Amino acid sequence: MSRVFRQPVDLQQVNALSRDTLIDHLGIVFTAAGEDWLQATMPVDPRTKQPYGLLHGGASVVLAETLGSSAGNLCVDPAQQVCVGLEINANHLRAARSGVVTGTARALHVGRTTQVWEIRIEDEAGKPVCISRLTLAVVATG
Repeated sequence: MSRVFRQPVDLQQVNALSRDTLIDHLGIVFTAAGEDWLQATMPVDPRTKQPYGLLHGGASVVLAETLGSSAGNLCVDPAQQVCVGLEINANHLRAARSGVVTGTARALHVGRTTQVWEIRIEDEAGKPVCISRLTLAVVATG
């Protein structure tokens, strides 16, 4: 897919929007972007683990929805439209017990009324932890 974002991604600005939110609380940090993808990291620590010491599947879904929704909103004029989640699914493929996971959202479809993003979350060895697909609705802000 070619360029989907309205302008080059300002990671500092995207991270600033996350302050004092669930995103900030879980330690999610946007780290890189391309013409049709956005990347962020999340620590595997007490904030993101379930009681058995593994990365909580819900935390993976939060990372996936954060990436897809943030990327989707970079494709629209915020004065006119906002992207909101319609549906998300997640396949949890491998356990993560420590370190950092990295998620990458890639545009599959950026349309006038809907967007579809695939989010791949990997461990530090580059092995897949979770694969997710997010469908967004593009709605008018006014």
